[in-house]
Amino acid sequence: MARSADIDCLIIGAGVVGLAIARQLALGGRETLVLEANKSIGQGISSRNSEVIHAGIYYPKDSLKAQFCLAGRKALYEFCQSHKIPHQRCGKLLVAASPDQLDQVLAIQAKAKANGVDDLTLIDRASLKAMEPEVEGVMALHSPSTGIIDSHALMLALQGDAEAHGCAFAFQSALEHGRIENGMFHLQIGGPDPMQISANHLILSAGLAMPRLAKNLHGLPSQSIPAYGFAKGNYFSLSRRAPFSHLIYPVPEPGGLGIHLTLDLSGRGKFGPDVEWLEESDDRNIDYRVNPQRAEKFYAAIRKYWPGLRDGDLNPDYSGVRPKITRPGEPDADFLIQDARSHNVPGLIALYGIESPGLTSSMAIGEYIARHINA
Repeated sequence: MARSADIDCLIIGAGVVGLAIARQLALGGRETLVLEANKSIGQGISSRNSEVIHAGIYYPKDSLKAQFCLAGRKALYEFCQSHKIPHQRCGKLLVAASPDQLDQVLAIQAKAKANGVDDLTLIDRASLKAMEPEVEGVMALHSPSTGIIDSHALMLALQGDAEAHGCAFAFQSALEHGRIENGMFHLQIGGPDPMQISANHLILSAGLAMPRLAKNLHGLPSQSIPAYGFAKGNYFSLSRRAPFSHLIYPVPEPGGLGIHLTLDLSGRGKFGPDVEWLEESDDRNIDYRVNPQRAEKFYAAIRKYWPGLRDGDLNPDYSGVRPKITRPGEPDADFLIQDARSHNVPGLIALYGIESPGLTSSMAIGEYIARHINA
């Protein structure tokens, strides 16, 4: 008689997406275990982002990013209300700083409408000035559904719900290698308490570590593993209180959304991220320090829509790294969520390139994967 697996559903990675998946599986009654290499939840990509709830305006129609962002935004606001998670629907202004950017803004508006974002308003310069007197632009898109969130409070709530429905967590438990055999996943886990464990379903949601871990899973076709690039995004904080009530975004740039102003829930302003492609290919050796010399580029970019930025206003703050499955100069890729149709390994779901709008999309991704496993 064949031996049964130790666990039904095993998730690698306790970032916001892994937590949302764990919660959804646990709510559905699936036996679930989450393994995390760090000492606690949300220590990777999820700890280094803008904490923005995106409206879903940038992404190609019918893409996973568009679908998950819209569904995830709705679910996220509802979850914040029901779980009393600090958040604010502050809205956002996407600014055309010069006439040559008008076509880009109009194209974004059309793309958003095709995605089902029906609350955008195109405003002229006078209306922009009335909303944000210090912002300069010839036109702007107002997105009232954009907001900000305490991402750590969100992750704690997701973890709490998952645990309340039977999900277990093991920290400092890094996946070292594994094999696929007899329809099960047999994994070697490192850390202070090394162990071997088997599972019926394996969900790889490990952010920057994805290609490294996937390559160590014997039986997974190597051609299914996408090439990864790391795009570092640096942030600078504003040394004085931000004179804005909305998030302020320029038109997007290749590899990112441009150096924009976001606010935290205390009103503190921060600018970023820029796009700094790294030569580093190992997620364990990334230097997250912010080079103060990058401020020169920030001042120039920000002054296009906020000329009142003064010398000395910016301080190096923090950085994050986005897992890219495209190369510099190429259009951004969609989320890549692989199941047996992609790699011919039943029971395995691998999530690659989960960058922005990953936080906003997290709960929708969790629902999608739970439906797939329960099908």
